Amino acid sequence: MIKQSGSSHRYIDLHTHSTASDGSMTPAELVRYAYGKGLAAIALTDHDTVDGVAQALEEGARLGMEVVAGVEISVSLSEWDFPGPGDGSEEPEMHLLGFFLKGGYESILGTLEGLREKREQRNPRIVRKLNEMGFDISMDEVKAKAPGGIAGRPHIARVMVEKGYASSIAECFEKYLGIGRPAYFRKDKLTPEEGISAILNAGGIPVLAHPVFLGLRGSLLDQVLKKLKAAGLMGIEALYTENTPDLTGELMELAEQNGLLVSGGSDFHGSFKPDIEIGIGKGDLRVPYAVLESLRSI
Repeated sequence: MIKQSGSSHRYIDLHTHSTASDGSMTPAELVRYAYGKGLAAIALTDHDTVDGVAQALEEGARLGMEVVAGVEISVSLSEWDFPGPGDGSEEPEMHLLGFFLKGGYESILGTLEGLREKREQRNPRIVRKLNEMGFDISMDEVKAKAPGGIAGRPHIARVMVEKGYASSIAECFEKYLGIGRPAYFRKDKLTPEEGISAILNAGGIPVLAHPVFLGLRGSLLDQVLKKLKAAGLMGIEALYTENTPDLTGELMELAEQNGLLVSGGSDFHGSFKPDIEIGIGKGDLRVPYAVLESLRSI
């Protein structure tokens, strides 16, 4: 339930990305940009890293703008009997947002570093396999495509496209990098329960990110939410760029029925996703400041 207050006409964005993962703006640039757009607060929620949070908090303090320390963690659904969509190019997964409203986000660093180490072990294996198949690419070329330091299969695919080995990133995944393809190696991830626990143990609030991408509605989505709630989930991103009005209404209702907090954000990546604007998504997103007040109230 979002408690309305006198601040309900101030707007926020609790899902943004910087160059620390896959956004186009540095953390400081992102905060300045949000400030210039008139937002009252933002959360920096980079993928599997909090490396940009300190810079974002510092710039927020300088401007007098509220910045929330956050993270977005990918968790595997491979061990779940999950009825969601999939085209075979990716392992089934969901994303969790973690908000550290009382500080102390540094305590999740150990978990995130472990995830990064596993990713860094995977990428060279993929590149070596591609070399064995006759493709002339290197890890240095892959890393150059990931200025934030977090490289993955999309960056490998970009190198292959630029070198003429494929016509598109989609073709790279279809032929070489997707599940069951010759250069595919499984990436170790946390389970949803482990991801929720990691956020809770670090003093954060675990929230299910963009449930629209799970491809579930009605009773199926309710079952997933109940399972996540039992594991400690505290909120759901009911206000999101890709939602239809009907889905937003359904998510708000499910949040109330399951005793979950509501969160919301644009999933802003800067110029890398030019159709998504900070604070407003594709034009009609509005996340009232009351959402952040509700999160702070627990």
